[in-house]
Amino acid sequence: MDCIFCKKSSEAVVENEMAYAIFDEYPVNKGHMLIIPKRHFDNYFDATKKEYLAIQDLSHECKNIIDEKYSPDGYNIGVNIGYEAGQTIMHLHIHLIPRYKGDIEDPRGGVRKIKEQLVEYKG
Repeated sequence: MDCIFCKKSSEAVVENEMAYAIFDEYPVNKGHMLIIPKRHFDNYFDATKKEYLAIQDLSHECKNIIDEKYSPDGYNIGVNIGYEAGQTIMHLHIHLIPRYKGDIEDPRGGVRKIKEQLVEYKG
């Protein structure tokens, strides 16, 4: 299998039995982490209950690591499911994105800003 995330588990910042986390190589903001199940599958909705819990547990550990190292003011958590939603690596991964006061002019709406950008893009 030629999956980049199947090969990256050795680079884990933190891990548990079912998942691991790394810093994103192309971060949206400093401290951006990816939480990745160890089993190879692409769709969030195909995770087992045990995998969901493992991912959830790691998200808290990652938050603690990011809080200690970068002291962000907020967070976005996201997952892209399918090519049309922006998924480019077909191995499930959850984005934990720290947010900082002033990183965008008006943060109201959070990830909903994507919809505004799509409307502008399509004209």
